Amino acid sequence: MCGIVGYVGPKQAVNVLIEGLKRLEYRGYDSSGLCVCTEGKLNVAKTPGRISNLEERIAGNKSIIAGTIGIAHTRWATHGAPTEENAHPHTSTDGKIALVHNGIIENYSTLKQYLEGKGYAFASQTDTEVLVHLISEFYGDGAGNLEQAVQMALAEVSGTYGLAVICSDEPDKIVVARRGSPLILGVGNGEYVVASDASAILEHTANVIYLNDNEMAVVSREGVRTLTIDNVPITKEVKQIEWSLEQIAKGGYEHFMLKEIMEQPESARQAITGRLDMREMRVVLGGLASVGREMAKIRRIVLTSCGTAWHAGLVGEFLFEDLAKVPTEVEYASEFRYRNPIIDEGTAVVVISQSGETADTLAAVREAKEKGAFTLGIVNVVGSTIARETDAGVYLHAGPEIGVASTKAFTSQILVEILMAMALGRRRYMSQQTMERYIRELDAIPDKIKTVLKQSDHIRDIAKQFIDRENWLFLGRGYHYPIALEGALKLKEISYIHAEGLPAAEMKHGPIALINDGMPAVFVAPRCGTYDKIIGNIEEIRARKGKTIVVATEGDHEIEKFTDHVIYVPDAPVPLQPLLTVVPLQLLAYHAAVLRGCNVDKPRNLAKSVTVE
Repeated sequence: MCGIVGYVGPKQAVNVLIEGLKRLEYRGYDSSGLCVCTEGKLNVAKTPGRISNLEERIAGNKSIIAGTIGIAHTRWATHGAPTEENAHPHTSTDGKIALVHNGIIENYSTLKQYLEGKGYAFASQTDTEVLVHLISEFYGDGAGNLEQAVQMALAEVSGTYGLAVICSDEPDKIVVARRGSPLILGVGNGEYVVASDASAILEHTANVIYLNDNEMAVVSREGVRTLTIDNVPITKEVKQIEWSLEQIAKGGYEHFMLKEIMEQPESARQAITGRLDMREMRVVLGGLASVGREMAKIRRIVLTSCGTAWHAGLVGEFLFEDLAKVPTEVEYASEFRYRNPIIDEGTAVVVISQSGETADTLAAVREAKEKGAFTLGIVNVVGSTIARETDAGVYLHAGPEIGVASTKAFTSQILVEILMAMALGRRRYMSQQTMERYIRELDAIPDKIKTVLKQSDHIRDIAKQFIDRENWLFLGRGYHYPIALEGALKLKEISYIHAEGLPAAEMKHGPIALINDGMPAVFVAPRCGTYDKIIGNIEEIRARKGKTIVVATEGDHEIEKFTDHVIYVPDAPVPLQPLLTVVPLQLLAYHAAVLRGCNVDKPRNLAKSVTVE
């Protein structure tokens, strides 16, 4: 849940490091710091708060400005409050070694006791400081080589890490290692950039090396040498980042979140481009072409993910059972990994993650594979760990998503699930006539999303009337129950309004007690099989003086008699409706947050990519 940047090359390292940290701001952080090696000395600056504080701290510091090798970090507090002492980099007692670290050292307490027995004093409350002292211990105790000292230290460590280490005795080298927390090496023209996220590299190069778990690299002015933590040399392929620098800019929008909401017609089009064969009227999923035999054997599907991706999984449960007639269940990845799940023959475990690095979801993949499951990934980031470790999968191709609150990735996840369910269904029970109908309807979805987005001002006006209310309900039935959950999550994430999402029929089983005069209740109520039932639920809210906001199907003017506010979406087959009904809820949350003066792209306490438990 933090950011790492490192640089070796001819440029002033501090400029590359600061710019890289700024590109990682969207991941969330509460402090930052850097270390630059100049003339055989490590120069460290760190501070709580924004990166601008760090810039002020280093202004005029000639030692830091002069160096051409360095490491930097943005921290999201896990162990210890966001203070200067707890910020990274952490340094050894003699000041010769500095380290930045993402992840959690689970046995840090035991290691700390051992090091304190050796006379080491600790200046912070972090687990990370244990690592730098442990490396220092091995370095000064005979290793005399930074690479070896890092290997020896990591052999004693339990937990997760992405780390970068420099040493004043070896001033032209950065040693990096990874287990459970992503690290990427950018290979430029005579320069190298280390980062936890491709966005910090793109300005310098699109050529990258992805480190896998239990791998490390020695980055120097002469090049990159890769090996395992057990000291076995390995050869890594240099790959291309698919995103451009322009894609990670705001493009004239006030916030990344608004930009990404408005990009959904294009991201939806990208998700289906090349996958709908309009000539032969079939679905073509290249990512699954090599596992056709395994796909034919699927008798049960388990969808597992976290947060917004879990809500996409709930929609997927309806899709796979409805379109493919395959029994499907949905698990929180954080629970799946610990509960000894039953994986029998014919079970496919489908994992969903925007970043492809979500720690709990990655652990679920490994648990599933350990039990012999066939694993499929639905991810956005090409080359991510989940993409590499699943047996096969389908990329979203949604482009970079910078806003912490996921929007376009969510709709792309549902689109990919629809495509997978259609492909699987056609192998089983779906007629060609039904397939052709869904293909035509899917092809029209991007334009229908555009129609919904045109109502942004109308939705803002609705939000303005309710931003002083601290409790909201979001209600839906069937396919729209997960959309109600997602709408509530979006409002909570960025506006800090308490919101609860639930199946509309469950309201009577307790939550109806919450309804009071003026309380807003958002209903997702397009024309579908449960339409008459949800009208009754709307009436129940109004009878208790609650205020209702309804997402309804275009042309359904009858519903205006039952509600205070209506937001219309174009008609679509029921399995495709979530692609449209979620968009007004994204805009409702966005406008509510802006009107309340919240930091939309960097909501408090949240990080974009959750790479720790």
